[in-house]
Amino acid sequence: MDQMMPGGGVAFPLETWFWEMPIVTRWWTTATILTSGLVQCKFVTPFQLFYSYRTVFHKSQYWRLLTTFLYFGPISIDLLFHVYFLQRYARLLEESSGRSPAYFSWLLVYAMTSLLLLSPFVSIAFLGQPLSSTLLYIWSRRNPDTLMSFFGVLVFRAPYLPWVMMGLSFVMHGTVPLDEIMGVVIGHIWYFFNDVYPPLHGGSRPLDPPMWWRRLFEGRPRDETANGINNELAVAGAAVPPPEVR
Repeated sequence: MDQMMPGGGVAFPLETWFWEMPIVTRWWTTATILTSGLVQCKFVTPFQLFYSYRTVFHKSQYWRLLTTFLYFGPISIDLLFHVYFLQRYARLLEESSGRSPAYFSWLLVYAMTSLLLLSPFVSIAFLGQPLSSTLLYIWSRRNPDTLMSFFGVLVFRAPYLPWVMMGLSFVMHGTVPLDEIMGVVIGHIWYFFNDVYPPLHGGSRPLDPPMWWRRLFEGRPRDETANGINNELAVAGAAVPPPEVR
């Protein structure tokens, strides 16, 4: 049966897949595909997109802080493979956070900032792959009982998925996948302070987004607004003099 759009039109499978993605995952996936398309059409070159401290902070090319996470290579089967993994695990994490743009976008800010700080020590110019590895690791640790299949031959539980991917990368390229290892380390720090640390320390969650960040996406929380109104009423009531007793 055809799927119908709210306006009465027919939704194609690709269109449905796109609009069903949570908003942060949707636009991150779109930006990734568009970046590769711009390179393919020769509007830009990969040399204008990678991150290096000198080009960003000495030559003021600040767009590289973002484009380094968006370029996975020219349009190819390999790109489709990366986009599939990117949107799949980003979508699962964003949906598990209550489809909250604030919480998932804060995770991306944490991961991107950490990768930018560490990249000069490992000489990695494009950081999209380690960012995907970070999300993959977090999802795998939060779903320990999920069974995974590697080409229908090897079956294993989700926590082993990052290590299987690193082993595959090592076999294919013959080098230690420093980018994926870096993503695993950053992902483990996030997982520890959001899933392991809180139950041991009275629910404290040091890596949760600050309130000002939540307000950018969600507005003022209802309880905060109600408290503010009650406080204003209390102040107004205190300002009114009591009636005189005759």
